[in-house]
Amino acid sequence: MKKNVIIIGAAGRDFHNFNTYYRANENFNVVAFTAAQIPDIDGRKYPSALAGKLYPKGIPIFPESELPSLIKKFKVDVCNFAYSDVPYPRVMNMSSIVNAAGANFILLGPKDTMIKSKKPVIAVGATRTGCGKSQTSRKIIEILMKKGLKVVAIRHPMPYGDLVAQKVQRFATLKDLVKHKCTIEEMEEYEPHVVRGNVIYSGVDYEAILREAEKDPRGCDIILWDGGNNDFPFYKPDLMVTVADPHRPGAEISYYPGEVNIRIADVIILNKIDSASQENITTVRENIRKINPQAIIVDGASPIRVDDESLIQGKRVLVIEDGPTLTHGEMKIGAGIVAAYKYGASEIIDPRPYVVGKLAETFRIYPNIGHLLPAMGYGDQQVKDLETTINKTKCDSVIIATPIDLNRIIKIKQPNTRVYYDLQEIGKPDLEMILENFLKKYKIK
Repeated sequence: MKKNVIIIGAAGRDFHNFNTYYRANENFNVVAFTAAQIPDIDGRKYPSALAGKLYPKGIPIFPESELPSLIKKFKVDVCNFAYSDVPYPRVMNMSSIVNAAGANFILLGPKDTMIKSKKPVIAVGATRTGCGKSQTSRKIIEILMKKGLKVVAIRHPMPYGDLVAQKVQRFATLKDLVKHKCTIEEMEEYEPHVVRGNVIYSGVDYEAILREAEKDPRGCDIILWDGGNNDFPFYKPDLMVTVADPHRPGAEISYYPGEVNIRIADVIILNKIDSASQENITTVRENIRKINPQAIIVDGASPIRVDDESLIQGKRVLVIEDGPTLTHGEMKIGAGIVAAYKYGASEIIDPRPYVVGKLAETFRIYPNIGHLLPAMGYGDQQVKDLETTINKTKCDSVIIATPIDLNRIIKIKQPNTRVYYDLQEIGKPDLEMILENFLKKYKIK
């Protein structure tokens, strides 16, 4: 008898788990996905073109809130929890909901979900979203490219549009961002790569994506997995780099699956030590040592710079930060806030009196965001609401602390300046030394 399955997800790991473990597995019948974290992704279907021959009608996607009734309706035997950046009590709360409704609760691990590449793989993950994975990935790629190596990056999925069209996506130029109708969240991840001259892939079917990346027209010596949230890699890494954040001490041992990334890491970047307290730095370092004493720890900083300091000094500023970092990432301080303090802003304006539309809903769902505006842009309406909110806010200037220049996407009426931040290693060993040893080990020239 086939077991009926619901995959509990957020348009990422859930689809990957289905593709790698369930799609061709005749022991199971996946009756539904549920969706959380990302707005407006429920009510869709995982299409038949991606679901395979066992699912000619595709698979419906429902809101996570309907899970208990769905378990009963579809006589579900197993629920597979498949999304990331979740505190342990929430994971077990979900298990209790599932068990109380009569089904088993499972978490699939690396053995059943990691795909083996024909090329060496360097993976970058984290303990939480917003730790500094992207800047770490960029630093690794820059070091390797200077050595004449061709690095192809593959990004954790962000499939918020047409899933069939997004099966395999390749980004090599800024025009590709337009071609693939990218959201702000997608552009924030892809644009920094393409402007540096390297190719990045993403999409839905990560077996197909990997095989395309391995034979990329520009060449491929190394695959770099650029992780999302705090998920563990979809590909089996030959070098695992995990980024930890001392602004959220304890998260490295209390969030799923961030602790997995600490435990499987070869290298751990203890980032942001230039802006965190010594007490928090020590706490994170000690927690790392307890659960992974073999890992190499690299101390890292995220020094910031801005285009125009005069637009901050003495000014009443609105600070815009990366959306997911503020929402399910639960960060209260980012590069924009650091810049506001560093360059002497007279006041940081609370955006909440001015928010409209879907942004107002975001603040309702995540009430502890604080005096920051998340750059939410999962769809056209959110982008429009973001533009309206910014332009309604009574401030002297705007600090843009997102990885992309929002002026390219929306029209901001107030004077504004961007914040930039890159990984800076402090002391030895550093990534240069670690990568030299990696290249020697795998005889990569």
